[in-house]
Amino acid sequence: MLHYHMENPVSRKLLPLSITAAMAGGTAMADVPSVAVDIAPVHSLVARVMEGVGSPNLIVQPGASPHEYSLRPSEAAALQDADLVFWMGDDLTPWMADALKNLAGNASITTLLETEVTILLEFREGALFEDHAHGDEEAEHDQHAHDEHDEHDEHAHDEHDEHAHEEEGHDDDHEEHAHEDEHEGDHEEMTHDDHGHAHGDHDPHAWLSPKNASAWLNLIAAQLSAADTENAGTYFANAAAGRAELEDLTAEVRETLDAVRGSNFIVFHDAYQYFEVAFDFPASGAISLGDASDPSPARIAEIQGRIREEGIDCVLAEPQFNPGLVATVLDGTEASTGVIDPLGAGLEPGPTHYLQVIRNMAATLAECLR
Repeated sequence: MLHYHMENPVSRKLLPLSITAAMAGGTAMADVPSVAVDIAPVHSLVARVMEGVGSPNLIVQPGASPHEYSLRPSEAAALQDADLVFWMGDDLTPWMADALKNLAGNASITTLLETEVTILLEFREGALFEDHAHGDEEAEHDQHAHDEHDEHDEHAHDEHDEHAHEEEGHDDDHEEHAHEDEHEGDHEEMTHDDHGHAHGDHDPHAWLSPKNASAWLNLIAAQLSAADTENAGTYFANAAAGRAELEDLTAEVRETLDAVRGSNFIVFHDAYQYFEVAFDFPASGAISLGDASDPSPARIAEIQGRIREEGIDCVLAEPQFNPGLVATVLDGTEASTGVIDPLGAGLEPGPTHYLQVIRNMAATLAECLR
């Protein structure tokens, strides 16, 4: 739940603090946009684009769950002072919609899960995953021509019609902030459905696709350049360099995983299919369907049966979830275990954070499967 009070003494001090900070920064920084970002991996992409010009503010601190978060005064100030905000969307951080409405009313807000460039995957159902044909979605997504877009046409893909309007109850005028109004009417049925999913039909962990990250780098550069034309060249040069780094990372991760390809693993909760699709390395199942749902005894028994019958080699836990559940699932099996971290809780935020998150995930998976 979101906890902040607009009328408290801290809030009344936010504007003077921001003015003082701007004066202290000097005229050289006066025209650089103030930028706020929700989670550390996306913050890393924005920091990479802004490198040499400025630094974005991170809202959800490393190690905290993005699904429920209490804003600190400094984070509320960052939203209030923001000229631009980049966030995944309320499918990942539902509490942030109100914060943006109340604190960042004057900011240009980019909701990454709603942009045309983002590849979206639907939630999987059931404890055990069958083979999914999502591998072709990214390839098909990339084949579309760019001539329907403006001067930033090299930054966009046009498969928005397939992905952006699949949720029932969306109106045709679905724009940047449509989720805020949309969920007021059907929040009760969509918040935690029968499958333990939060909000809509699409898996919100889209940052785990390097293709999405690459597309977002250009989108971020375009948004920053529109607000700060003087530094546009630097933003786009940084985005291009970042995309090259992602290409190298993708090749590196494929090589890492090739050594254990053909092995089987199970994850704590179903949050990794973007990574799985990107590297053609599918999981066999998940202990828990959603981030906020506890697995039933029947589900645990189903997973244990799969481990024994199909020779699952690895069960992956996560830093913020109950290790006892993983121990229960592993009981009576010979599977190994490891801790995989899709947010980089133990990593320093900054331009290289995203690369290290993906690299560490691959290393953890390979080590567990060995």
